[in-house]
Amino acid sequence: CDRYNNAPAMQIADQFEVLNMNNGNELKSVIYKCKPDIIIPEIEALAVDVLKEIEEKITVIPNARATAITMNRDKIRDLASNELNVRTAKFSYAMNQSELDSKAESIGFPLLIKPVMSSSGKGQSLVKNKSDLSKAWNLAIEKSRGRSNKIIIEEFIDFDLEITLLTIRQSNGETLFCDPIGHEQRNGDYQCSWQPAELAESVLKKAQQIAKCVTDNLGGVGLFGVEFFIKGDEVIFSELSPRPHDTGLVTLISQNINEFELHVRAVLGIPIPEIVCYESSASRVILASQNAKNFGYSGIEEALSQSNTNVFIFGKPSTTKGRRMGVAVAKAKTINEAKMKADKAAKSVQFIND
Repeated sequence: CDRYNNAPAMQIADQFEVLNMNNGNELKSVIYKCKPDIIIPEIEALAVDVLKEIEEKITVIPNARATAITMNRDKIRDLASNELNVRTAKFSYAMNQSELDSKAESIGFPLLIKPVMSSSGKGQSLVKNKSDLSKAWNLAIEKSRGRSNKIIIEEFIDFDLEITLLTIRQSNGETLFCDPIGHEQRNGDYQCSWQPAELAESVLKKAQQIAKCVTDNLGGVGLFGVEFFIKGDEVIFSELSPRPHDTGLVTLISQNINEFELHVRAVLGIPIPEIVCYESSASRVILASQNAKNFGYSGIEEALSQSNTNVFIFGKPSTTKGRRMGVAVAKAKTINEAKMKADKAAKSVQFIND
């Protein structure tokens, strides 16, 4: 199911539905029509109240509560900071421009302004002074998913490293962790990632403890992408996704079992005896260079000419400039070498008009 026709998964599915996932009646109608055994939410903008109702009859992954909490930045941040006493960046909320102005002064500049519900960094701004607050407010409201006019104001942390810790909850086994994944973002959107990220053992243990604490509270089964800021020996919880994570695309080449396979194994109760990260690996996104409805790709052969490199084209039917259309992954003896190979492969892929 997706909001537009010919979405990537539809191109290989036996059947598909196009609907407004935020419309509870449409979502409920499709669920009762298809009668699935398991529902796996893979989109942020979703009528979560329907999942809560449906959950009495059909399994929701990880569960309806976790889906609702993680869909909104305010709910997951409140859970971590207020209920679980987990270290986060300082934050506050605003419902209008006046509230934003006063609360921004309290947190201090620079700071981040984000919609409480969005994806891929949409609507996020780094604000360095008071004069930019109005523009940041308008962008956050414009790019917000859903109908909320609530935004989050967040302390800007000058971190040493940003990581994703892929965390797997099993129905019949202990919580498992992949090797930490380092990543870089631009305007809140993932650009590249690498595995393993270099962390002190004590720092990694802290991150694992926090990830287990939060995911235990959310419950259910499946893979969670838990994001942290690392500053010195301090581990600061950032966000969480109850599904395979974009930064985890590096596992398509780095691990014996990639993040999607891990998710499916956990959901179906299939054993996960060992997760192995083979060697230094990296990923780099392939971004659209133009707006187009009829387009093709060139340079795939060049991208694949390097050893231990692969390219995955997502199959999205249209482009907007800067839209994520694929990913290049590579492995090598060192992280730097893997990054260079992934960068070269991604740059080789060009968009052409059909």
